[in-house]
Amino acid sequence: MTISIRRRLATTVVAGIAVAALAACSSPAAAPEAPEDGSLGTIRVGALPVPAGDLLTWVDENLAEEAGLDIEWVEFTDYNTPNPALTDGSTEANLFQNATFMETYNSQAGGSLVSVGEVYLPAAAFYSESLSSLDDLEDGASIAIPNDPTNEARALEILAAEGLIEIADDATNLDGITANPKNFAFTEVENATLPLALPDNDAVFVTASFALPAGLTGDDAILTETDDSDYFNILATTPELQDDPRIAKLYELLTSAETQEYMFETWTGLIIPVEN
Repeated sequence: MTISIRRRLATTVVAGIAVAALAACSSPAAAPEAPEDGSLGTIRVGALPVPAGDLLTWVDENLAEEAGLDIEWVEFTDYNTPNPALTDGSTEANLFQNATFMETYNSQAGGSLVSVGEVYLPAAAFYSESLSSLDDLEDGASIAIPNDPTNEARALEILAAEGLIEIADDATNLDGITANPKNFAFTEVENATLPLALPDNDAVFVTASFALPAGLTGDDAILTETDDSDYFNILATTPELQDDPRIAKLYELLTSAETQEYMFETWTGLIIPVEN
């Protein structure tokens, strides 16, 4: 799907740079000036193109003007850069992560980002070019999973819930596997490149943000997360801006009935809006 983007800020991002280094090296950007016409003005929101970039574009083009808000979304292509950009003032909010991911960033980078609230679940799923179910995984099967702690834990939790492995309560990497009776061969892969691992593995765990651009849909999955997941994406901001009327209005629009309907119609099965 291609959606026309009316306003997009050009942002150069480099994948794989350490969070702490990015936070230390970033230069603060000037915030948008307050409007004089009584409107709320502009808010810059960091996001990956799919689904959040498309979602923000749709809200901007269909709901924001009437609400007196102008949304500029700042495009990122990896998970490492949006939070440092929010921390240094290059954006006022971001929409790409769940609360656990944000808390990990705060802990590792000394950040203080806060959640405004949940917006949607980018349902992660296992995909395979040769299998129709995880039950079909044979002894020694190869499984590719994300290499970041949050999403790796997510993949391991699903495999454990299916009874395929056993894990420790705080498992965030392969060291947390306490039993692997089928001797699965796990490979930890950068999240953004996991779709490329499909031909070389029996099963691959891909989050929706990278599955959708790769052409993977809910119908292609052999197991998909459900809406009881703990990994709903949040609208994040800084403590200084959490009471800003632009933030409140943006969250209201993102969780409106109109936006929920758009998500259901556009990404049925993979993008699940939060229930109000």
